[in-house]
Amino acid sequence: MSAAGSRGYPEGVAQTIEKPRVSGPGSGLGGNWRVIVRNDDHNTFDHVARTLSRFIPGISLAMGYAIADMIHNTGQSIVWTGMKETAELYWEQLRDSGLTMAPLEQG
Repeated sequence: MSAAGSRGYPEGVAQTIEKPRVSGPGSGLGGNWRVIVRNDDHNTFDHVARTLSRFIPGISLAMGYAIADMIHNTGQSIVWTGMKETAELYWEQLRDSGLTMAPLEQG
């Protein structure tokens, strides 16, 4: 008897093992996408903080200043993580407001 037959499967029938899904169905739209703002020499702390609080839900002006400080000190910061379509919207809004953006990352 083959190994398959000894596990309760008819001889010659392979068992299918499904791997856990690490992102949503479709063409990479699911999962978590990171919106990253990079440090630059032309945006002020005020502009970065106000822009983040204007476009990213849940970021207050005070939190915007804290993130601006992190961007300044570390070179960049993830400012939002979530579904790709929403990430693209926030990325475009921040870019169009003059912030220096890293390419979207899936993580």
